[in-house]
Amino acid sequence: MVEDPKWELAILATVQGFYEKLLQAHVGGEVPIPGGLEALSLQQAEGDVNLTLDNLRRWLRLLDLATTPAMLRQGLSLETDPEMAEAMLRYFVRKKDFGPVNRDKTDLIATFLYRHPRVPGQWERRGYGLDGSLPLAPFEIALIEILADTDVPSLPEDHVQTLRRFDQLQQEAQNFHDLNALLDSEIITRVREVKLSLDTSFYHPSVLATIAPYNSAFGRKFDELFHAATKEIKNFAEELEDQGGEILGTVDGVDVTVEHVAAMEVGELLKMDYANALEKFRRVSRLKQTLERQPPFRRIAQPIPFPGRKTSAKGPSAAPVKRQLLDVQASRSAVTPQQLATEETKLRKIEESIRVFVRVADPKFRQVVPMRFFNLTLTHAEADAYCADYLEEKTLRAEVGRALLRIVAVVARMSTELEELKRAENSPSLWKLHADLLIVLLEAAQVLAANSLRLLTQLTNEAKLDEAEAVRISLQKLRDRCTAITAILGQSESVTVEA
Repeated sequence: MVEDPKWELAILATVQGFYEKLLQAHVGGEVPIPGGLEALSLQQAEGDVNLTLDNLRRWLRLLDLATTPAMLRQGLSLETDPEMAEAMLRYFVRKKDFGPVNRDKTDLIATFLYRHPRVPGQWERRGYGLDGSLPLAPFEIALIEILADTDVPSLPEDHVQTLRRFDQLQQEAQNFHDLNALLDSEIITRVREVKLSLDTSFYHPSVLATIAPYNSAFGRKFDELFHAATKEIKNFAEELEDQGGEILGTVDGVDVTVEHVAAMEVGELLKMDYANALEKFRRVSRLKQTLERQPPFRRIAQPIPFPGRKTSAKGPSAAPVKRQLLDVQASRSAVTPQQLATEETKLRKIEESIRVFVRVADPKFRQVVPMRFFNLTLTHAEADAYCADYLEEKTLRAEVGRALLRIVAVVARMSTELEELKRAENSPSLWKLHADLLIVLLEAAQVLAANSLRLLTQLTNEAKLDEAEAVRISLQKLRDRCTAITAILGQSESVTVEA
């Protein structure tokens, strides 16, 4: 197809304008534009239009990399000019880029055009047949007109059959009355797989005209169920807070508090791409299931003093339980490999629970991980390590990440057992049980510290000072916790974990 360069220039200039507004809103400042590609320069383009087009295409490829489908979703609003959206659709279809990002952006733009017709109710009107026999939906006719100057692939018969599945999928989605059931059905994943199976036909007007109405109907249903679920959770949280409670329930081994629910931004979650936000949606769903099974009307546990600490109270108090102080060093020498192996399993579970929370939490809150008795505060480096996707590498950065993960897990386990110890002060048998677990953790910490110190030496030798400082800070937290444990268990001897 031979195309007027000035027509293409007009389309690409419109796309550039949308991208620049999107990025300005995202970064909160002006986006530097290459010389000759400013809006005024493009409007007055003279001379070699093809050269300007080449420069503009290169600039748009860079803008493509800087914008995600989620940013595009957030940037589309009622104020978005339909002509701008149509230009974006032409641009994405004509790129012939079959990667997932371009497909997702095309999907979003087509759905936006369906949801916001130029004339209200336009797409509900009955279609007409271009050949006198096959009636087409008004939206498909509109897409054919929008993409009239674009080469689109022919639609194979097997893809025509695939499109017929969307009616069934839409009906299935409408039948859900609960967020848990919808997510458990894996319909979001299944629909994504169906879209992927359309391959290069994805950009055909008939395909987009089928997918957009499905997306619109599913989006309305999902929003309805998600709002209902979060409203129920927030109601639980308000009732619990009124009664002095704090912990709503446990999801993936992590306590969810009233404070976390209050900070949950439902609107922001719904602006995210469903496929990418699935884990966050599932956490909301699992919390709702937990609350339905066991409404959380628990009082905040009152602090219980450390063994041997004097307390004052109004009224009579129970007589203190006498307990023999432990020989920490001797007890540590008696720790068996089986005890360490059992603790290793627990530490791995803690690591995974924290990883799940940090990865799906709002970035503003990911450094504060709610545990059963306390909030676990992470350093920036520790939070980054829990989000890292390179921990399986055989590299120095992977070793640093694994060390930070394990230090955090050990500190978390120690803090939990210390709280359990405090709450068992009137039960010698329970106190001894948690004391023994703390002894095992001291041994695990000793091995961890030795390995981390070797890593610290290597980082220092290789002048990786930021990584070395991150490990040093985490090791200091571990050392402080070990010192506290040793003192509480009955001896003030020096602790052998060094940092």
